[in-house]
Amino acid sequence: MLGIETRDGLRRLTLDRPERGNALSAELVDALLEAVRDAAADPDVHTLAIRGSGRHLCTGFDLSDLDGCSDGDLLLRFVRVEQLLSAIWHAPIRTVAIAQGRTWGAGADLFAACELRLAAADASFRFPGAGFGLVLGTRRLGERVGADIARRWVIEGRQADAREATAAGLASEVLDGEPHAHPGLAQRPAVSRATATAIRLATREDFRDADLAALVRSAAAPGLRERIAAYRDALRGSTGKA
Repeated sequence: MLGIETRDGLRRLTLDRPERGNALSAELVDALLEAVRDAAADPDVHTLAIRGSGRHLCTGFDLSDLDGCSDGDLLLRFVRVEQLLSAIWHAPIRTVAIAQGRTWGAGADLFAACELRLAAADASFRFPGAGFGLVLGTRRLGERVGADIARRWVIEGRQADAREATAAGLASEVLDGEPHAHPGLAQRPAVSRATATAIRLATREDFRDADLAALVRSAAAPGLRERIAAYRDALRGSTGKA
């Protein structure tokens, strides 16, 4: 489900559910959050890289068990996703996301939360959570691409390809070669870890409480499961899947 490998200060986390497009199940979110916190606490780790096995980085929130969930179950799961995104955004170490294929929903939010964001040429990005009433990750997206573009992408359900995402600032760069071999992954920082941590603290405003409150307010509206089910059914209809 989650592969973890460390070498020379670089810790790689591999989302390993290719048969589900690396969709974020409750178990995978918990494993990711624990791994991010462990990497942040390890003085020997300077870079945390997140990638996906198979064709996609992450196709979003796992809807496979939706019919057995209550609104309360889903609210807790989305809170855990927000905690994961916040832990990545405020990590004291360099964080890197490597996107290929579909990088949608919570997967796109995860990508946006990282410091260095590498996109393969076939990567695509969507933020569909507003389609079922959620406010999740939008402020961080706004910091990457600007408020106007973030609102348009989220409200219109727009899909951006790798070139558009790079031009807007969501992706740091598009890679024509093998993204997992990017030199930025293994390069050690030019300053001490303590200095790098202080610089990150000085350049990132702390909106953790506000981000969590915005999510909870949006998710707490009655009928969350029904809204997500309607979105899922519409998606199935548009793709012809049963």
